[in-house]
Amino acid sequence: MHQLLLLASLFDAASRRWLVWLGLLASFAPAPGRAQPSHYRTTPITFVSAGTTLAGTLVLPTRPAVAAVVLVHGSGQEPRQLGLAGQLAARSIAVLTYDKRGVGASGGEYVGPEVGTNNVAAANLRLLATDASAALTTLVAWLPTHHGPVGLLGGSQAGWVMPLAAQQNPAVRFLVLFSGPVVTVREQLRFQFYTAGDAHFWQTHTEADAREHLRHDPDRYKFTDTDARALLATLTIPGLWLFGGQDIQAPVRESMANLDTLRAQGKAYQYQLFPALGHNTAFAGSAEPLEAAVRWLHALARGNNRVARSSRVSVPRE
Repeated sequence: MHQLLLLASLFDAASRRWLVWLGLLASFAPAPGRAQPSHYRTTPITFVSAGTTLAGTLVLPTRPAVAAVVLVHGSGQEPRQLGLAGQLAARSIAVLTYDKRGVGASGGEYVGPEVGTNNVAAANLRLLATDASAALTTLVAWLPTHHGPVGLLGGSQAGWVMPLAAQQNPAVRFLVLFSGPVVTVREQLRFQFYTAGDAHFWQTHTEADAREHLRHDPDRYKFTDTDARALLATLTIPGLWLFGGQDIQAPVRESMANLDTLRAQGKAYQYQLFPALGHNTAFAGSAEPLEAAVRWLHALARGNNRVARSSRVSVPRE
């Protein structure tokens, strides 16, 4: 079922966010024709998912990789993320990054509000999860016989896509999420409609205000919902969430509270809050979230849970 999610004004705001995101990705990309860095090598690849050929790039460190990840997209028309992949490969993490379905050199159709369709409908999220699962299977095939843990790393909308992919593919051994909501899709939309893209929202509103709207506002659109909490409750793998305290797109403190509930049930989920940052913490102008993710991955590869378990910041509830 495809329905238009956003009003025109909100679509304009989403488009601006997408352009900023694309510009950030481009700023990290290597210039055309530049020699590859000595610490990693890139290889163009294609793979098939749900009958569609998707195109991407393997970015493999020249020294043995301690872990390997597939980069999973957010909600926009996102191409492969070569800049982020290079930064990870320079830190001994192997990466497969690919153009999202219907974007760049990948086949298929892009689904999103820019083209009048609902990119958070359950069927589309499942299809994107199938793509991520196929990418991970491809990555594993390119790795040496003996390799470190393999998992998924992404942001924003990947908060639903990655747990779905982990359900599909038992080779997924961990999740790393930047600003990934741990709520239902409908709750996420209620929060976004309430903040309305206001950069100063948290200067004039409290967490109690946001929670009230998150839980009780009527839904503007009807579609089959997806609950990140329910998905994560079915998994037995570790995960790390990196949140920005000024986020106006994802309900961060509600997500942290839900992770606390899952942790109390024995799940190996950790999170870290960066109070001054907003959404898209991987590209928020600070190296700290990415470095925290890298440290966590290296600790995971060593079998050292102490670093991972320390990746939680207690935040007073308002």
